[in-house]
Amino acid sequence: MRNISILLSLLFITTLSIGQNKTQDSLNHTQVNEKNLDFTVMPFLSYNRNLKFMFGGIPMAMYKLNKQDSISPKSLSGVAGVYTTNKSYFVGVFNKFYFNEDRWRGTLFLGLGDLNSQFFAGEFNSADFYNYATNATIFSIGIQRRIINNLYGGLTYTYASYNTVFEDNIVDESTTVTHGLELNALFDTRDDVYYATKGHMVNAKWITYAEWFGNDASANKITANYNKYFPVRDKTDVFAARFSGTFGLGNIAFEQQAIVGGNDIRGYSEGKYRGNTVMALQGEYRLNFAKRMGVIGFAGIATLFGADNNDFNGEVLPGGGVGFRYRAFKDTKFNIGLDAALGKDDWGVYFRIGEAF
Repeated sequence: MRNISILLSLLFITTLSIGQNKTQDSLNHTQVNEKNLDFTVMPFLSYNRNLKFMFGGIPMAMYKLNKQDSISPKSLSGVAGVYTTNKSYFVGVFNKFYFNEDRWRGTLFLGLGDLNSQFFAGEFNSADFYNYATNATIFSIGIQRRIINNLYGGLTYTYASYNTVFEDNIVDESTTVTHGLELNALFDTRDDVYYATKGHMVNAKWITYAEWFGNDASANKITANYNKYFPVRDKTDVFAARFSGTFGLGNIAFEQQAIVGGNDIRGYSEGKYRGNTVMALQGEYRLNFAKRMGVIGFAGIATLFGADNNDFNGEVLPGGGVGFRYRAFKDTKFNIGLDAALGKDDWGVYFRIGEAF
């Protein structure tokens, strides 16, 4: 479902990062002799008010598919396993491929999990949280081709199966199987796919869940993101800004709804605000005080429409916080870290693999 998709995406956020130019160290732009394979095992430790403590491990590898290809960034593959103290678990295998001098890019992901979560329902004066449990299986495969210069286009297929049981039968138990066909376009001038210091990225996706494609009901989703990066302090630091929007059209199921929180507006972990449309605007300053360490500060606002609770429609939801970063790979500027954020009557702690955007 949408909740479990967001949580799994925290484990492999950089697999969605798409760029063009050769990977560089933002702190030292002189070319270095990089080894073909760079492997690391990272612990996962986080906490939020919904899933409670989360812990696990993530072995990851960066490598060149073709050693002679000096243009394509390194590809990324890994396995993620996380267990939470509210008895949820997530297991995922993720891959991001760059090849043929960055003319082609591919993604491959398989995720399994049991999510014990909650949602907010009812009228404003009598609304409350209700628990639910979802067993989910998600498989996704995608390919992109460079069309001209910095413009890419591609297709992605995503299969998802959800079985959801609600507390006190407030909603009937449901089993949902979806087949999503995504048409995407990307315009990308970033100088680095894993840690951009300048340039911008425009990413648009249209996802259809058509009945002819094996879905029980027809629905469509549109997502649009715009990221902009500014070098600061003699190109040592970075200021990054982002607008994001998810727009649901048609028969959007509970499992397909957007939830305020995650990467686009940190500080919301209860799952209280969910609906068919969510939009967010945020900024982040990334200060690198050492070659392999840094700190960040971020703030943003979000709003939603088509909410389960009509009182939430159009509400302004601010969020902000601070975080720590550590460079995980020797030859590539790729950070892990920990963020702490406050939202409106909510908060969260986030373990980061790569940057939020």
